[in-house]
Amino acid sequence: MNRVELRAKLKGIICATVTPFDDDFELNLGQMYDDTQWWVENGLVEGKACIKVASMMGEIPQLTDNEWPALVQTTVQAAAGRVPIISGIHAKETKRSIDDALRAQDLGVTGLQIAPPIWNDPNQDDILRYFEAISEAIEVGIMVYNTPWTPHGEIMPKTFHKMADFEHVVAIKWCQSKSYDYEEAGTLSTKFNLLENGPNLAKLYKLGGNGFLDEQALANPKCELQILEHLESGRYEEGQKMWDAFSPALNEFYRKIQSRSGGQARLKKGVMNAMGHNVGSMRPPSLPLSAEEMNELRNLLSSFGWALPGSTRV
Repeated sequence: MNRVELRAKLKGIICATVTPFDDDFELNLGQMYDDTQWWVENGLVEGKACIKVASMMGEIPQLTDNEWPALVQTTVQAAAGRVPIISGIHAKETKRSIDDALRAQDLGVTGLQIAPPIWNDPNQDDILRYFEAISEAIEVGIMVYNTPWTPHGEIMPKTFHKMADFEHVVAIKWCQSKSYDYEEAGTLSTKFNLLENGPNLAKLYKLGGNGFLDEQALANPKCELQILEHLESGRYEEGQKMWDAFSPALNEFYRKIQSRSGGQARLKKGVMNAMGHNVGSMRPPSLPLSAEEMNELRNLLSSFGWALPGSTRV
């Protein structure tokens, strides 16, 4: 696909999936297949959403080189072309990143999430060469994962502008950087799809944004699809108000449970489980949510008006 075709697909709600495990912490591919079909049936479809697998939220550093392709293949098969699938690439050096990118492409993904190769301590020229080489090797789209909170992970505006010459680099996960103003997004919005990776949905859409990373769209698609509708219709403050009605509270709960055990996917897995999707727990050493934590989480979700299994809400 060319740049225009890819930009038409890699937008909307970018739904970062967790990886379902069984009680022995082995892949539960049947659950992933069923969940993917449920997401599509509940409105997470092309033009409104993308499904992103094997990312940090999906525990890609803990997946083997045989597990993550199986996860991607299952999701692509279940989606059956109804929603674009994005696969994460785990911050390897250029050669292995290209190998992984081609492997994911052969499995049928529409796009790749790729962060700078931080373990190589790259400067901005290294980052440019890295993304240029991958772009030239593939035919699917790249969503650049700017990671200013990691050493060597911050990508500067000048570097992003140069990336516009790379045919398959079409989207950026945008966030507040350490070294420049958030409003730099406005200078890039004609060149890339900008996708908010934080709380500033209205702010980015006013600057020309095209989507956002989900909070809990995979557990409750209706809520974030309504937010997307507000944002795309120019009702920025209405969309932001809906987001602020639940996202800060969930993030506060996430910080609370992190004091007992770490793990980026612990909250999202807890929410999925509470909403009736049996995705299991993170692999050790991360702990599953305790019975007390799950009870508190269910009460929190109920306070948002979300329909938990067995509730009478609609």
